[in-house]
Amino acid sequence: MPLIEAIVIGAGQAGLAMSRCLGRRIIPHIVLERGRIAERWRSERWDSLHLLTPNWHTRLPDWSYRGEDPEGYMSVPELVTFFEDYAQSFSAPIHAGRNVDSVQPIPKGYEVRAGSEIWHTRALIIATGHCDVPYVPDVAAGLNSQIVQLTAPQYRNPDQLDPGGVLIVGSGASGSQIAEEVAKSGRRVTLSVGRHRRLPRRYRNQDILWWIDRMGIFREPADPSTSRGFPAPQLVGSNEGRSLDLGILQELGVRLTGRVAAIEGVRVRFHSNLENSIQQAEEEMRNFLDRIDSFADAHELGGIAERPEPARPEPVSPAPPPDEIDLSNEGIRTVIWASGYRRAYPWLQMDLLDDQGELRHRDGVTDAPGIYVIGLRRQRLNHSNFIDGVGDDAEFLSEHILRHLAES
Repeated sequence: MPLIEAIVIGAGQAGLAMSRCLGRRIIPHIVLERGRIAERWRSERWDSLHLLTPNWHTRLPDWSYRGEDPEGYMSVPELVTFFEDYAQSFSAPIHAGRNVDSVQPIPKGYEVRAGSEIWHTRALIIATGHCDVPYVPDVAAGLNSQIVQLTAPQYRNPDQLDPGGVLIVGSGASGSQIAEEVAKSGRRVTLSVGRHRRLPRRYRNQDILWWIDRMGIFREPADPSTSRGFPAPQLVGSNEGRSLDLGILQELGVRLTGRVAAIEGVRVRFHSNLENSIQQAEEEMRNFLDRIDSFADAHELGGIAERPEPARPEPVSPAPPPDEIDLSNEGIRTVIWASGYRRAYPWLQMDLLDDQGELRHRDGVTDAPGIYVIGLRRQRLNHSNFIDGVGDDAEFLSEHILRHLAES
């Protein structure tokens, strides 16, 4: 039975960063990937998607964007090439097409099975990511079978949709971008709005993520109390530097509603939270822009970051939302669930999950000696699941693994 010092599960950004950091410490390891490098990016993203982060922010251990457009935003094919080139740069030991079936404890380590192949290891790193299984709320079961249901990872472009209107549930980055694209295709779109974060794409002549990076917010320790359910901001990767928010969507003709409360056949009822959700997002945005202004003034950045005119984005003023709609009467033939993700580890044959099905860990170190996780949202730092952030956690965990192997 092959004995490998360490096994990484997943060859996305987290798994590749982990492999690089293990290799630098001369820790023998392999990376098991169910499909190809960056499989989820390849097969579970819509066609027009670009990264929300500027190219200059696309950084991994010993690797970064090397093109001529640092202020642009990579398309998915460009990102896949970026990852492939990175893996090739250090000959990452990737075993593609290995779907892990089970991980179970054995004396002095763990047994990993993928099809007919079996490995033993002393350290296991779970790098299957934060966006694992799309979450569809229980109310979806009440939807009439004639209505087509898709999740955000299943959506590709407006042409795949049945004729008619579309209800999109979820107003984070994915839901907002899909709503914009579908509305621009000429379809009637209804967007169900819940908790969301509004940020302008650019503020004071800089990308909003330039400010977050410059202020050190990305590398601040994450607050565990806000890590789960923390929505991604309503941003779009656009070379024009344009913003995307509920006001812009409303101007495109998108109808805004509250959260979905119940579904009975073709009738959908909504909560009355729309106004409060928008007000909360507006207040959080104002507070954050105030923080940027204070930072800019304190560090005398006025020369490169002048105050904008108008000073702030206009507040969103929603039209009165419906309490209930009849999908059939309104010609809505498709519902797209952009309601977030959950993590699933059916192959992990150990008691390492909490009552919500999430891995119990502290800074990526689980309860089981030698088992680690990387790539979760706000896992250790605020940018733990960002392409730019997995490297920090990979360095941290590699040192922990090195000590674990020396002591076990």
